[in-house]
Amino acid sequence: MEFCRWINNNHRVVSSILFTDEATFTRDDINITRNYHVWSDENPHATVESNFQHRFSVNVWCGMVDSYLIGPFILENRLTEDNYLNFLQNELQGLLEDVPVNIRMQMYYQHDGAPAHVARQVKQHLDERFPGRWIGRGGPINWPARSPYLTLLYFCLWGWMKNEVYKIKVDTRDALIRRIE
Repeated sequence: MEFCRWINNNHRVVSSILFTDEATFTRDDINITRNYHVWSDENPHATVESNFQHRFSVNVWCGMVDSYLIGPFILENRLTEDNYLNFLQNELQGLLEDVPVNIRMQMYYQHDGAPAHVARQVKQHLDERFPGRWIGRGGPINWPARSPYLTLLYFCLWGWMKNEVYKIKVDTRDALIRRIE
């Protein structure tokens, strides 16, 4: 409720918040077929082909501020404190190049309470880069726990993006990355 009150009292700030999130894309989407059974009178030996021996996934970061979509950016491996800090220090600024300077100068950085987001080094970096203007667990503006539905990415981007990516089946991680980009 605290965050919602802050937004209500500062309603103009919404267009200055860089809402961010990560999502995982996999080879098989969200379909879990390990318990998939075929009942067939015509072919009692029917099977369902799956590729569990060749699983892969891709972690993706995206952001939205005002009317600008930032990313997608492919995060190598699982999100950790070190690779998230590296992303913030070395990649984020380049991703924001197309956002007008006046928006960047007053921008708030939002992220949720994922373990990599609450690491001491990450918080220190955000305190330096966005002094008093970052939103997250333990930040100057606290992000409500378990509230992904408050971000634009959760209810606008990820569902649409996964729908587009999964329209065409892929056989390699590189092909999945090309679909995402």
